[in-house]
Amino acid sequence: MTLSGGCNCGQVRYAIEGEPIRTGLCHCESCRKSSGSAFSFFGVWPRASVTLSGDLACWQSRAGGDRFCPHCGSSLFCWEEGSDEIEIKLGTLDGGPSSIAPGYELWTIRREHWLAPQAEASQHARDRPKQD
Repeated sequence: MTLSGGCNCGQVRYAIEGEPIRTGLCHCESCRKSSGSAFSFFGVWPRASVTLSGDLACWQSRAGGDRFCPHCGSSLFCWEEGSDEIEIKLGTLDGGPSSIAPGYELWTIRREHWLAPQAEASQHARDRPKQD
């Protein structure tokens, strides 16, 4: 699988090789504010599978470094320095994320009452348990 995406103005572009390690929806307050929506939809890939081009700015959040385009403000990625994984905000994919489904939901205690749980996704009241 090869996917591509970028920011609103086109200054930042990325390409992804392979399947995501995991995908999810997050309903936490930080994700709401950075996405400007009721939740964030993201996928996690090995950092080595993603090629980036363009200038990025960074805001340090609880989840790591939120990367965004300094020209148009599009929120694109999250990763911690030295991590071998990158979290990509799936709404930034070219053509949208319709071929990818969430595998889990985080911070469901903050999910809006009018949003139904994703039937095929595992549910976590807060953060996902750390995997060994």
